[in-house]
Amino acid sequence: MNSYGSFPGARPRRLRTTPALRRMVAETRLHPADLILPAFVREGITEPVPIQAMPGVVQHTRDTLRKAAVEALEAGVSGIMLFGVPEDAKKDAAGTAGTDPDGILQVAIRDVKAEVGDDLVIMSDLCLDEFTDHGHCGVLDADGRVDNDATLERYAEMAQVQADAGVHVVGPSGMMDGQVGVVRDALDTIGKEDVSILAYTAKYSSAFYGPFREAVGSSLQGDRKTYQQDPANLRESMRELALDLEEGADMVMVKPAGPYLDVVAKVAASVDVPVAAYQISGEYSMVEAAAEKGWIDRDKAIFETLTGIRRAGAQLILTYWATEVAQKLSAAR
Repeated sequence: MNSYGSFPGARPRRLRTTPALRRMVAETRLHPADLILPAFVREGITEPVPIQAMPGVVQHTRDTLRKAAVEALEAGVSGIMLFGVPEDAKKDAAGTAGTDPDGILQVAIRDVKAEVGDDLVIMSDLCLDEFTDHGHCGVLDADGRVDNDATLERYAEMAQVQADAGVHVVGPSGMMDGQVGVVRDALDTIGKEDVSILAYTAKYSSAFYGPFREAVGSSLQGDRKTYQQDPANLRESMRELALDLEEGADMVMVKPAGPYLDVVAKVAASVDVPVAAYQISGEYSMVEAAAEKGWIDRDKAIFETLTGIRRAGAQLILTYWATEVAQKLSAAR
């Protein structure tokens, strides 16, 4: 007599026998609307500049950024996260190019808004690291340390100029204490209550940011361990989460994604706001490099990593494969 509660009566493999059956019972599905495309726009170039450490990714011109935004929209991607790369001569200790209404990031926001309107969610990195000559995410004090409260004043101004340029969502990514509340107040003060905040709630000090430094032309001296989170800590993320929500975050994010799926899962289980995860440059480049060597199947690896992030509970995924994956998902439907 078979016992149907255990083997040989219970055979989970029955639900794996055909591709159609596996598709029918899949618990996690990717959709183009889950995806957000990070994009870099560089001042003073006439042709896109390939990022050597990120095969297939470029620093855009203003014109090619417009085209990339349209391509993402047509593929069904939900949003685009913009990073501005100023000319080196415009970098200074205070990152003033980041708050210049005519700075490259604000210009890019206006360009994309003119191209896609409200059909694609336009998001902007709200941080000073691309614009400072020392490469840190804030202004420095007399001892060369990042001054948290002085930096918040710069973030407030940055939020306002980005909002004036037409951004839908700002992403304060510097991991300064109090940044979400200060940005919310700054936006509300100028009547931009409808601009949302995607809080970089748990941004870890990670070895996987390496290729990104090339992408934004980073001038970083030293490291960011005094403000980005220690990879050893999870409870600290939950404290950051509580503070960000109290300060008015509309969405929250974990960055990086792949090495921190436990953090993604715990955050997702704890909140009633959308949760994002950022599949960062090093995660992207590892897959691309291994695939180039023929060590892994590129497409299968891409979809597996993204499915894992989605399964952990991220509703939104920032990934450099966003447009490509959205196109493939749409073609497969």
